[in-house]
Amino acid sequence: MVPYRHVKHPKEVLVIFSLHLKEEANREAYAATSRRMHELVEKWPGFLSLKEYTSEDGEILDIARFADETSLEAWRKEPEHLEAQRRGREEFYDRYRIQAARVTRDYEFSAPAERAAGSPGKR
Repeated sequence: MVPYRHVKHPKEVLVIFSLHLKEEANREAYAATSRRMHELVEKWPGFLSLKEYTSEDGEILDIARFADETSLEAWRKEPEHLEAQRRGREEFYDRYRIQAARVTRDYEFSAPAERAAGSPGKR
């Protein structure tokens, strides 16, 4: 049997944070601030995951998952996070965009371990 999961009434919220750093931004200070926010959010109640990507044109994209709107709203108001936002606007970013979206469907598939490893397995 193929492992499969479907959540009928998901409450999860995704936050897509895309940003571009100023030419003159202190990259080391930005990286330290970003690391600290990642450390802090990973311990946050209702936080599920965070992925960060950097595109070839320098745009940085964070995709964060929260269990529900309440968890996200509490994170938005966290004092150290608010200070990092202020620093981002003043010191680091020439532009950014934040999108928050409720998950309307949640399906998951995982291949059986023997197939995922390249073994022929049962069919």
